[in-house]
Amino acid sequence: MFDRLSDRFDDIFRQLRGQGRITERNIDESLREIRRSLLEADVNFNVARSFIQRVKEQALGQQVAKSLTAGQQLVKIVHDELIVLLGGNSAPIRLADHPPTVIMMVGLQGGGKTTMAAKLARQFKEQGRPALLVAADIYRPAAIDQLQTLGTQIDVPVFSAPPGTDPVDICSQGLAQGRATNRSVVIVDTAGRLSIDEQMMEELARVKEAITPHEILFTADSMIGQDAVETAKRFHDLLAFSGVVLTKMDSDARGGAALSIREVTGEPIKFIGTGEKVEDIEAFHPDRMASRILGMGDVLSLVERAEAVIERDKAAQMEERLRKASFTFEDFLDQLQAVKKMGPLDQLIGMIPGAGKAMKGMQVDDNAFGQVEAIISSMTLEERRRPQVLNGSRRKRIARGSGTTIQDVNRLVKQFQQMQKMMKQMSRNKTGKMGKKFRMPFPG
Repeated sequence: MFDRLSDRFDDIFRQLRGQGRITERNIDESLREIRRSLLEADVNFNVARSFIQRVKEQALGQQVAKSLTAGQQLVKIVHDELIVLLGGNSAPIRLADHPPTVIMMVGLQGGGKTTMAAKLARQFKEQGRPALLVAADIYRPAAIDQLQTLGTQIDVPVFSAPPGTDPVDICSQGLAQGRATNRSVVIVDTAGRLSIDEQMMEELARVKEAITPHEILFTADSMIGQDAVETAKRFHDLLAFSGVVLTKMDSDARGGAALSIREVTGEPIKFIGTGEKVEDIEAFHPDRMASRILGMGDVLSLVERAEAVIERDKAAQMEERLRKASFTFEDFLDQLQAVKKMGPLDQLIGMIPGAGKAMKGMQVDDNAFGQVEAIISSMTLEERRRPQVLNGSRRKRIARGSGTTIQDVNRLVKQFQQMQKMMKQMSRNKTGKMGKKFRMPFPG
């Protein structure tokens, strides 16, 4: 999402790298470019101006460390100020002392509110906190059906009421249902409109009064830009929401809304949606997002994704097999499928420090996984476990069965053998051992 902004920052910092120290002249030139980049990214004008002022004060108010160049020092200052701009610290959901925790989802129609409600319900369920979804959007066609479909998909119950029931009554009855069924969390999907109107806002105020939610989360579509900032202000003035969730963060939107809403409303961004699937949700960490924007990667989020899909015991067994060079195509297929669950390749690459910049302009094709899977799936169990038996006739059969060419099969087998050889050498070399704290989620 922040690709264009990241590219602009990189160009600005590159121009400073050859200069030994920060001066008022070179800082003014750089900050002028940063300000222009922020405005082009749809950052609110007042937010951009305030940000630039803080960076300038920091840059001119301190000496450059001997170990840093002017460019490196400015990167550090911008990084620190971006963290402040994005909220400073992560802000988890405030859980009720006596369950259920009541979460009220608000926002405009089409912003992804209903899907985000289901994503949160799934996440709470995985944490051992059973949730109940309440379908209180009686105005958008098929909104209730959509929530019920999502509820079935994630195995979370959905409360709905007969047609004609007042939304406030639906929310009150849903909360009562959550208490009666010992739900830890009740998530209320309220109605939105295409634009703010008095009737909708009055209804939301009545719902808030009836159910006294512990959290009110404003859902903002990252692609809306400045409109999202103004909408957030209006919602906050009336409802005093406690947090923001940003959807469609995997899009090519300019990202200015994400950088502006926190500053304008004073409320933290709590979650971001990173795709269309119910599992595509991440807790928002200002420091990690600042690092992504500046092209520094986000290893912690990458590790968390890996841990979410790879069992720790299985990972240890896999590492041991790699060390002993007993890694098979069967193991490789397991690892490949685990990586696919972690998300699109371009997202994963963006979390590796320096990888996004190094692979700039290269096409990252998730479909390449499909070809590899097809080839391995066309092998017999013996061929997967003992790749050395793959003679010419077997490879020809595998190519025919996978819809690929013999050259494709040969290429995969060769790469696999090279990987086995590399891992064998690493296991013999004491300095080549993998760290215990971080194991690569896939071979290579």
